[in-house]
Amino acid sequence: MKKPLLLTVIILPACLCGCASMNYPETKRISHTDTYYGITVSDPYQWLEEDCRESKRVSRWIRAQNKLTFDYLYGLEQRGPIKERLTEVWNYEKMGIPRKIGRRYFVSQNDGLQNHNVIYTMHSLNGPRRVLFNPNTWSKDGTTALSSMSFNRDGSLVAYAVQKSGADWNTWKIRDVNTGRDLPEIFDYLKTRHFAWTLHDTGVYYAKFPKPEPGREFIAVNTNMKVMYHRLGTNPSEDTVVYYQPEHPDWNYGVDVTEDGRYLVISVFLGTDDKNRVIYNDLQTPDAPMTDLIAHFDNRYSFIDNTGSVFYFLTDNAAPNGRVIAIDLQKPEPENWKEIIAESDRPLEEVDIINNLLVCSYLKDVTSQIALFTLEGKHVRNVDTPAMGSVSGFSGKMNDTETFYSFESLTTPPSIYRYDMVTGKSEFLERPRINIDFDLYTAEQVFYTSKDGTRVPMFIIYKKGMKRDGSNSALLTGYGGFRISLKPHFGVSRIVWLEMGGVYAIANLRGGGEYGGTWHEAGKKMLKQNVFDDFIAAAEYLIDQKYTSPEKLGISGGSNGGLLVGACMTQRPDLFAAAVPTVGVMDMLRFDQFTAGRYWTDDYGSVRDSKAMFEYLKGYSPYHTIKKGVIYPATLVVTADTDDRVVPGHSFKFIAGLQDAQAGDRPVLIRIQTDAGHGSGKPVSMQIEETADIYAFLAENLNRDN
Repeated sequence: MKKPLLLTVIILPACLCGCASMNYPETKRISHTDTYYGITVSDPYQWLEEDCRESKRVSRWIRAQNKLTFDYLYGLEQRGPIKERLTEVWNYEKMGIPRKIGRRYFVSQNDGLQNHNVIYTMHSLNGPRRVLFNPNTWSKDGTTALSSMSFNRDGSLVAYAVQKSGADWNTWKIRDVNTGRDLPEIFDYLKTRHFAWTLHDTGVYYAKFPKPEPGREFIAVNTNMKVMYHRLGTNPSEDTVVYYQPEHPDWNYGVDVTEDGRYLVISVFLGTDDKNRVIYNDLQTPDAPMTDLIAHFDNRYSFIDNTGSVFYFLTDNAAPNGRVIAIDLQKPEPENWKEIIAESDRPLEEVDIINNLLVCSYLKDVTSQIALFTLEGKHVRNVDTPAMGSVSGFSGKMNDTETFYSFESLTTPPSIYRYDMVTGKSEFLERPRINIDFDLYTAEQVFYTSKDGTRVPMFIIYKKGMKRDGSNSALLTGYGGFRISLKPHFGVSRIVWLEMGGVYAIANLRGGGEYGGTWHEAGKKMLKQNVFDDFIAAAEYLIDQKYTSPEKLGISGGSNGGLLVGACMTQRPDLFAAAVPTVGVMDMLRFDQFTAGRYWTDDYGSVRDSKAMFEYLKGYSPYHTIKKGVIYPATLVVTADTDDRVVPGHSFKFIAGLQDAQAGDRPVLIRIQTDAGHGSGKPVSMQIEETADIYAFLAENLNRDN
């Protein structure tokens, strides 16, 4: 048994890597300034924004940084046992939520350590399975993945996206489910997540950006999206543009075809805020015009489906927590809209129509609750689930009598259920078999007070019987943006941290969606500092309540959560011993000049908005708030060379500034994964390696002499 050895190694207090004598690679400071509203801002590392696949000097810098980082990480005694234990706990059979489409069932499965899930199809839940997709055979190193699927109505055809090296640029193909063979057409350079099928499968609608210029695929701003129609059996180069507004190059489109095949529905977005316009086209009326149904960006209108000319929407119009309305195309004026489900004190996250019932997914103090209503809004029943957990699934068609869902919690792996829409009974199907005694751990939800008096929830997980005397290493994470809620999901790698004696905490910060639109608005733009204050207050709570101490506290977060970590470690470097910002947005003055960055101005604002907005962004921008001579936490910045969402230049510039400024001997390093993107499609082998590196880095630097 190797667990005791792992535990023995993990608690070693000594720093074994000679951090005080660490020599960082030289990063040239090249004189460069930008001027905003008459104010000059120095940016000596702007050259690190160059695409590393095109820039030799950036490639050399990456190699030098990675050599230093991996020499350090591979020299940690903790890393080997941690990786070994991660591999053990990760190696269990995993099953996705089944989907029934037509007369076929589809399910994903992983035997344990496969880099990617395999997609199977079958004619009955317990019948023989046939492989539909096995992405594990698509590349030797696992860097090619299946990222999206869009089935036609009877499940006989599926459009699917092939993702390489984690990039958002995908290649789409169409597969015949019966034969397992692909149709000849191939769609290159798409960032869409959905293909919408016509009623009789003669074609598909999708959205696309223009093909990027060679050499700029991973940095160019994405604009001028168009809605396209493809007739099956033709060359995609011949596809027809069905909607495009050249005077609005920043418009972005989501495309649906109603289940009855009658209408094309186009949702128009400016950014990530879900506030959208809605346009429809009657596909059964020749030469029918594109018609504005919602002609403004004032609110969110998430299309659910239709019954005849009546469209159902989940909206935040006059309802920050969400409500369901019906709009009849025959009388679409707002005064004729009908409220089906009123706003409640719980955020309404998702709605689907199954068996002619509205299946509504709510959050109550960050815990999932499911309720069913008739199409007229009468409450039918709730779905009983255990407390403090997350429910996923409940997808289906208008006349389906069965659907599927999973329930999981912080210490319970996902359990799969079949749900009978007629009787309301749940049938347990499967739960992963993991060789872990979950009774050894406890998960609790606490509420703490932020700087301005706001009550903020936080989940805390630790080993039962742990002494709260401030001596425990703790890892605090959060997100706080884009109305994304950090619900209590199971994470098998987290168990290894708990086995090491660590505390794991998840703060539900403002800016997320945990308490609906009001909670989100309280963490946006000129209120973004609330998010950082909430995170800092979470750290102070963990310290005050003796879960940990500043010398034992690490923080981590990815993407917008990477920004969170970068901002908090530069604002309060005294509060944390270690920090792991992953694929973070670190330059708040230039983020919207690359790839998808322009969409984030909904949450962040932009330097172009006003001088006040510029000064606010500069005031917390992690890259711009680094101060020379400060003792910053031991830091492992994590990014990837093919991240075309948050371009790696953010992380490159941040670590360059941090290495130049750091006082004392705490290491500040960057781990740059090759052939990987923002996170999606990352093979299991890479996930284990990355997690082992992060946990070993934290274990070393939360147990060193500070």
